[in-house]
Amino acid sequence: MGTALLVLLLLVVLFVVVMLAKTVRIVPQARAGIVERFGKYKGTLPAGLNIVIPFIDRLRYLIDLREQVVSFPPQPVITEDNLVVSIDTVIYFQVTDPVAATYEIANYIQAIEQLTMTTLRNIVGGMDLEETLTSRDSINSGLRGVLDEATGKWGIRVNRVELKGIDPPPSIKDSMEKQMRADREKRAVILTAEGQRQAAILTAEGSKQSQILNAEGDRESQILRAQADREAQILRAQGEGQAIQTVFQAIHDGQPDQSLLAYQYLQMMPKIAEGSANKVWVIPSEITKAMEGLGSSIHEIAGIPKDATPRTRVDMGSSEPLLPRSSDDPETRATNEAVQQAIAAAESAANPGRTARSIDPAATATDPDADDPTEPGAPAGQ
Repeated sequence: MGTALLVLLLLVVLFVVVMLAKTVRIVPQARAGIVERFGKYKGTLPAGLNIVIPFIDRLRYLIDLREQVVSFPPQPVITEDNLVVSIDTVIYFQVTDPVAATYEIANYIQAIEQLTMTTLRNIVGGMDLEETLTSRDSINSGLRGVLDEATGKWGIRVNRVELKGIDPPPSIKDSMEKQMRADREKRAVILTAEGQRQAAILTAEGSKQSQILNAEGDRESQILRAQADREAQILRAQGEGQAIQTVFQAIHDGQPDQSLLAYQYLQMMPKIAEGSANKVWVIPSEITKAMEGLGSSIHEIAGIPKDATPRTRVDMGSSEPLLPRSSDDPETRATNEAVQQAIAAAESAANPGRTARSIDPAATATDPDADDPTEPGAPAGQ
């Protein structure tokens, strides 16, 4: 009896737990629960704690209301110029009506994929390869418009459609690479030529400016040099003029005579002879006159009269050398006497106030070591 009561109690507890499990339904955030009663749509459960009638109402579907991302595998598409390209797409969509998404279409993801493929082939089929590769934005916009319109009745909103990649055939890739390489080389050559032209232009302009500046600098330097030369010549001429005036004034203040001028001429003689290349001397005629004046001045200073030439010319005999003769020879004695008389006459002419000393010819002849009265430096009349 007790055992039967315990079993009955356990069955009641189990029934209560099952009833609670069937009655209480918890729907997660951003989800929507579709409830059916006897196989017919009853209502939509929001997120949170919900109570349904057990064994009568059943939670059939749990729909995700968040934005979903679906990537479709690459699909072959033929372009207008009959080239096959592979295009893979990415769809961003969101369920806005859980009831329509549940009862209007069986599998909305597969439906979106097939619709995307057909729409993509329709759009790309009207473009050539180059336009297909460069018109991603227009393809995306066309796909989004068609898909959004077609999936609106399914309770789905397509937010974005992106093309992940457009892959042409390998042969087309090779041709495109060659073309792009040729285009790059052409642009490089053009840019190089333009750079060289610009560099040549800039170099020419720089050279032109440099030449202009150099010419201006040369002109200014020549002007300044000419001005400096002119001022230097003016100052040099003024200095020479002042020097000449000073020398001229000093000469007139000193009152030079003929002797000073003759002495100056004699001082210039060594300068004329300077230099190892001087072979021929050209002596001005004024120097001979100056020397004559100097000689006359020296004679006047020494007391020698200007006319120092003896009136009676002494016959010096033959220019040929003679053999020595003895003092007893009458011819030798006569010659000595004539010489002594000539010397005495010269001394008397030089010193008119003194009486010439008589010299014994015999003593002169016999004593060869006696002082010669005509020897330079011997005083006359001693």
